[in-house]
Amino acid sequence: MSRYGGGGPSDDDGTQQHGGAQPVGGTPPVPGPEYTQEQLDAMSRDELIKLGGELDGVKIIYTEQPAAPGSRADERAERQVALAFTGAGLSALAFMVAFPAWPWRQELSPEFQLSALFTPVLGLTLGLSLTLLGIGIVLWAKNLMPYEVVVQDRHEGASPEIERQTTAATLMAGLEDTGIARRSLLKRSLGFASVMLGLLAAFPLVGGLIKKPGDQLFRTPWTEGMQLLSVSGTPVRPGDMRPGSLQTVFPAVEGGARSADGVAMLIRLQPDQAARYTSREGQEDYRWNDFVAFSKICTHAGCPVSLYEQDTARILCPCHQSQFDAVNDARPIFGPATRSLPQLAIEVDSDGYFVAKSDFTEPIGPGFWERST
Repeated sequence: MSRYGGGGPSDDDGTQQHGGAQPVGGTPPVPGPEYTQEQLDAMSRDELIKLGGELDGVKIIYTEQPAAPGSRADERAERQVALAFTGAGLSALAFMVAFPAWPWRQELSPEFQLSALFTPVLGLTLGLSLTLLGIGIVLWAKNLMPYEVVVQDRHEGASPEIERQTTAATLMAGLEDTGIARRSLLKRSLGFASVMLGLLAAFPLVGGLIKKPGDQLFRTPWTEGMQLLSVSGTPVRPGDMRPGSLQTVFPAVEGGARSADGVAMLIRLQPDQAARYTSREGQEDYRWNDFVAFSKICTHAGCPVSLYEQDTARILCPCHQSQFDAVNDARPIFGPATRSLPQLAIEVDSDGYFVAKSDFTEPIGPGFWERST
């Protein structure tokens, strides 16, 4: 006989056991009173719940209804829960509006900009949405659902069919106790919050595609004749650096020291390294004597490249250990990066200061769909 056959094995006294699946081990469940399928079908749900409690040895120690259904206290609690769920949905909607609409690009200016609030606004709306959803659930459980304390003895193994049906009836009664079936306001507000939070979870995946960045990924603040400034804001001259040294430089524009895409590395190669320096085709005049300048943004994941090994002329990214050869056009020689660091064409002006000959001739940083290099 199959474990899930229609009849079960008989006891020694010939009594037929109820239930399909039989316990594999442990103490088998004690069969309850004999009821036919017709008798079970004829019982109301309340009768099945009562019968299930008797079969499972459930004892109700304490029960309390927070408020009588339809009373002023009940309606007030329902409005509070609905208000929390509605607020959660509106906060999620605000997140999805702010994600593409709020200005996010930081301009090079010391004045306050709305873009500085982009991340805080997203965090506030997301956090408020989840907080209000949690408050609504807590208020619902505390003020609208009945509170019971019960004690139940458990047995090992699978339960007989009669207990499965009575358990199903108990679960359905529990669903009805939540009041969701008769509280249309709660259903609408909870449905609204659920839809908005579901969209919110997926929105960051597609929200970034709504507003294209235009040409912002193809240009930086560098222009022809712009001086290279040190971190202190002073122009850099060739005599300021020793062979084998590196200096971080910024474009000479207002707020240039905070330029995320304009930051560059000015490197003075050692004499033997400068003698064997090779450049890409069309960029032979990008260096000045033994000085070269490259973007400080790693082409793998956009981390700031900040380490330089002067004996080997290797530029190192601390995030994922990519290494670039400064003598060979900053080409990657180790790690996950696959493209050379973009090179900034430099020269020395009539006052003896380093200046850029143009902007970077290729996009800086990691790859993206529209770039061709």
